[in-house]
Amino acid sequence: MSLIADTPKPPYYAVIFTSTRTEGDHGYATTADRMVELASQQSGFLGIESAREEVGITVSYWSDLASIKKWKENVEHITAQKMGHKLWYGEFKVRISKVERDYGGDLKPKSQT
Repeated sequence: MSLIADTPKPPYYAVIFTSTRTEGDHGYATTADRMVELASQQSGFLGIESAREEVGITVSYWSDLASIKKWKENVEHITAQKMGHKLWYGEFKVRISKVERDYGGDLKPKSQT
């Protein structure tokens, strides 16, 4: 399974969530996993990529702005946002971008059979 989302041909949208964490987990990992599960069930969701180290970066991909707005208004997501503001994040920023081009490919060697 690739860690890079398999997105459709552009255009589509990317929500880029960048953050720094506070000390301790305080239920963060469980909630983060639940948010991925929940987002993947939302209409318009296309995929997600995440790296959590010194700076956490999560990029979720969406078919349109209406789907992003609906996700932002999801009750369980709102609860997680409040916990993030109160407990998990030292700072954060959300950026929403329209993807007009994407390219790349799998660079792993093909197995010889």
